[in-house]
Amino acid sequence: MTKLSRSSQIILRTGVARVAILTGAMLLGMTSAFAQVAFEQPEKDYKGQVRLGSATRGQPLFSGGEVSVQGQNFKPGQKVQLLKGAVALSENGFTADQEGKFEGKFKLPENAAVGTYPLIVTTDSPYFADITKLKISPKVPLSGEDKFTLSSEKLSPGLYQIGVSEKSNAVFVTSAVGRPPVKTSEILKLDPETLKVVARGKPADAKDGGVHAVYGLGVDDAKGTVWVTNTRQNTVAVYKQSDLSLVKQFEPGLAQHARDVKIDEKDGKAYVSQVGEPEVAVFDTNTLEKLPSVKIESKVRGEKFSPASIDFDPISGKVFVISLSTNEVAIIDSVAGKVDKVLPVKGGLSTIGIAYDAADDRIFVAGQGSDNLLILDGKTGETLHNVAVGAGSLNVTFEPVKKHAYVSSRDAGTVTVVDANGKIVANLPIAPFANHVVADGKGGVYAVNKSMNPDDPNGDRVTLITAK
Repeated sequence: MTKLSRSSQIILRTGVARVAILTGAMLLGMTSAFAQVAFEQPEKDYKGQVRLGSATRGQPLFSGGEVSVQGQNFKPGQKVQLLKGAVALSENGFTADQEGKFEGKFKLPENAAVGTYPLIVTTDSPYFADITKLKISPKVPLSGEDKFTLSSEKLSPGLYQIGVSEKSNAVFVTSAVGRPPVKTSEILKLDPETLKVVARGKPADAKDGGVHAVYGLGVDDAKGTVWVTNTRQNTVAVYKQSDLSLVKQFEPGLAQHARDVKIDEKDGKAYVSQVGEPEVAVFDTNTLEKLPSVKIESKVRGEKFSPASIDFDPISGKVFVISLSTNEVAIIDSVAGKVDKVLPVKGGLSTIGIAYDAADDRIFVAGQGSDNLLILDGKTGETLHNVAVGAGSLNVTFEPVKKHAYVSSRDAGTVTVVDANGKIVANLPIAPFANHVVADGKGGVYAVNKSMNPDDPNGDRVTLITAK
């Protein structure tokens, strides 16, 4: 080690002292500046809302794209800034108009990574800070359309879910339009090949002046019925498969925010998911009476399991339930009437769709927030494959003949076909707003989509997808 001369040591010590003094002065100045920041009373009744999305309506947001910013419920004239960390995303921010609203845009960099980002919303006069989320989706190109035959038919507005009856050789579809009181809703019976309507069922009148609109759908071939969820009234109803006449309209409040319904034909039970409630409602398909619900406890500390999609395996008698809030799968023993186990879904965000492959014991999960399909080991819950399938992956069905999973991605407007090894076989155009998919067990898959507007020629269609 080289020894410094006495003069060099003096110069060094002097320099260090100067740096220390300068640093101290800077800190003192910063402390003084910080101390002078005004801490006026923060806003107590903050109701501001900021929505972020693609500047092109109905399209997902990709890297390099333009972000649309819309705000409402702010104070007239209030300044609003959007930050990623300490970096402002708009040079001058936004100013609320006399109605407390504003609109604006900013552009994403071309190399922006796919993912969901928490952004900070700040206001002045009065001050407040909030968090909003920005999601950048993967761009999955269309492919493999030449491997499939697609035939479609335009139906009623507001299609939701679809089911297949082998016994009746028919397809059933639910539809509903608008918010309560919903006055436009029906259940349809289709020819499985031509997709033409052969019967229509009208929901029962509701107390709010509308009808018991139908959304989720489950087919019971043992009883020759179709079960539907009346999400708006927090209940369910049963219709005959033959002519879609109403068998029973259950009273409101028996199944909170009822979404999906699946039938255990052997044991005579209907399982109904209740979004936001940590339990699955159960009904007796013989007596048409409500049974005790199956409670599900989340393994995530401090969180509540929120059932979304359901799948049922008639061989094992197991019910598979996905949680929208905690990214978990609950497996219910139908005979015992209780939860067998709860598995985490690693790599999923806002998990909402689920399907099960009994032959290979694989669970397929659609992550709406993570834009992916996750293939899990049915015993351990280990994530075997994580496949980017498109923006807003919503529902999934397993087609046992080819052993393919079909994923409907609402925002991307696609149905993605994925093999058991996590490889994309095809990415098919079912735009706009691909909503629900179901396999017929014989190699075909039915898909329904929604429309962008009442005059959209491509919306509100049912499509039969068959491999060539």
